[in-house]
Order: sequence, then C-alpha cells, then structure tokens
Amino acid sequence: MIFFQKLFLRFIQVSSRFIFLVSTLLILISSFLIYWLEPDTYENPFNGFWWVMTTVTTVGYGDFYPQTVAGKFLGIFLYIFGIGLISVVISKTVDFIFVYNRKKEEGKLRYQGENHFVIIDWSKNAELAIQEILNSDPAVEVVLIDQLAKTPITHNRVHYIQGNPVHKDTMERANLAKAKAAFIFANEVTEYQNVIRDTSFIDGKTLLIATAIERHYSDIYTIVEVKDRDNIQNFIHVNVDEFILGTDTVSQLAVRSAFSPGASKIVTQLLSTQVGDDLYEIKKRPHWKTYRDAFTELLSEGATLVSEGQHLNINRRLDETIAEDARLFVICDKETYQRLRQA
Repeated sequence: MIFFQKLFLRFIQVSSRFIFLVSTLLILISSFLIYWLEPDTYENPFNGFWWVMTTVTTVGYGDFYPQTVAGKFLGIFLYIFGIGLISVVISKTVDFIFVYNRKKEEGKLRYQGENHFVIIDWSKNAELAIQEILNSDPAVEVVLIDQLAKTPITHNRVHYIQGNPVHKDTMERANLAKAKAAFIFANEVTEYQNVIRDTSFIDGKTLLIATAIERHYSDIYTIVEVKDRDNIQNFIHVNVDEFILGTDTVSQLAVRSAFSPGASKIVTQLLSTQVGDDLYEIKKRPHWKTYRDAFTELLSEGATLVSEGQHLNINRRLDETIAEDARLFVICDKETYQRLRQA
C-alpha cells in the first residue's frame, strides 16, 4: 500500500505533459490490445476503447467485459494503474482550469484577439465606456489595462491585463498593435490608492501613456480624456486623434438644457445604445452620386443622413458629389441600421 502511495505522489509531481502523454498511450494501447486478445468479444477497436474508458473512469456499464485469462489480466492492470493514472489526469485538468481562471482574474494572461478596444486605467468613466462598447456590438471584445490586483469587472468579453500601461510589455500583452482603438481615461487614483487632486498631475500621467503608445504604435486610433482644457496643447506633439473633456461636456449640456429644455436628453440618447434612435456609420452605396441621392433614399428607409465625417452641414451640400471614402453617419433605430448594413 505504501508503494502505491509513493508511486501516486511521484505521478502528481511529474509534468502535466508527460502525464497526458502516458495516459493517452495507455488508453490507446489497451484499446487495441483487448481487441487483439478477444476479437470475438469486442468486435472492433472502438468497443475496446469504450471498455477501457468505462474501466479507468470506474463507470463499468458491463456491456463489454473480458472473458479470457489474458483479457482479465489486462483488466486487473487497468484497475491498479489505469484508474490511478486517470485520477491524476483529472486532478491536473481541474488544477489547470483553476490556475487559468486565477491568472485571468489577476490579468496575467496575454490577449490574442484582434479588432478589440483597449481601455487604459479603470475609473467610473472607463466602466461606462466598457458597458457602452459591449452594448453597441455583441461581438466586440474589450481589453482593460490597469495595475489593480484583480480585474474590477467580470464579463466574458472583457479581458484584464495587469501592468503599467507605459511599459511596452504591458501593451504587447494587450495586443495593442491589432486593436481597433485605445481609450486613455484620466485616473485620479494612484497605484497605492492615493487620490490626486491636481489636474496637471492627472493629465501628465495621461500624456505619458499617450506618448508611450505613440512611440510604439503610432497607427493606433487614440481617444484621450483630459481634465483641463488648457493641457490639450501639451498633447499636440503626441498626435492624439480625439480628446474628451468630461467637465466641459457636462457644463455645455447643462447650459443647452437651460436655453432649450430637453436638449441634454437628445444628446444622451444619441450617445447611448440603450434607448431610442442612435448614431450609426454606414457605407456609401455605388449608385449614390450626390448627398441628395443618399439623403432621399435613406429617408425612405427610415434613416436620416446627418453627417459626413465630422461635418454636420449635409443639408447645405445635397448637390455635392460624395467621395468614395466618405464616412456617412445616420440617425435611426437598431433594426433599421441592420437593414441598411445588409443592403
């Protein structure tokens, strides 16, 4: 008994790859061996494989069983060694799943996907952005980079990477080179959970991250949250694609609502996919020559053409020719957008 205990402990300490290889060979060899010993009983190697599996997993259906002395000796061998070996395999598998989930939760695993969105630094705004991304596209995935001990959000389409976003290794683990865009959110909380009040320090950290991204991945589309509008000039050399000024947006919406009640609700609705009609980008159709062609046809299909890129003056450009690479934005509901995509 002591011998078998020591043997079992030795098996546990052996590498998982070796254990899986030995187990596979044991099952395959035993499957063909029992068929070779008793071809009339097992009829084909698959039935031999079935008997081996039901034996080593202690299921024992009894539909097949050896009838010769040699076959019974093989069964005894599987009772002694096979069952213990498969137990070790199951234990290794469970341990692997546990370690994998723990590493994923701690942000230690490399992300292998493409066309994903990278969110840098966890905050309330980052959380809202992640929820909006997930709601906007049921297939897109998000990679969050932060230095927290564990992921702050659990979702099957959100992958956490723990590390300093300034370091290239961290960006590589997030597969930033193949990302669709990167969001850098202003984070007032330091690695040691201290709160920074000075916007210069907050934007300085954001600038450092943006500089690191521009240095290694200049082609990535970057959206940066800035706390102080005056600090935007310091980002010019970094070639940031877009800026978000949270405090300015709130103030502007508040003033708009005061002069035109309900204006903030319209903007909020367009920014969110949760309620009502939304803003979508569509491709130019081959037979559209002018903006009037697009505007009229889209209107008949339940969508309103409102912008070409960031230009909102479509109604004054109806007779202009649409460029082949034009970025057309429409306002419509989700069902209409799906139809437009298929057209």
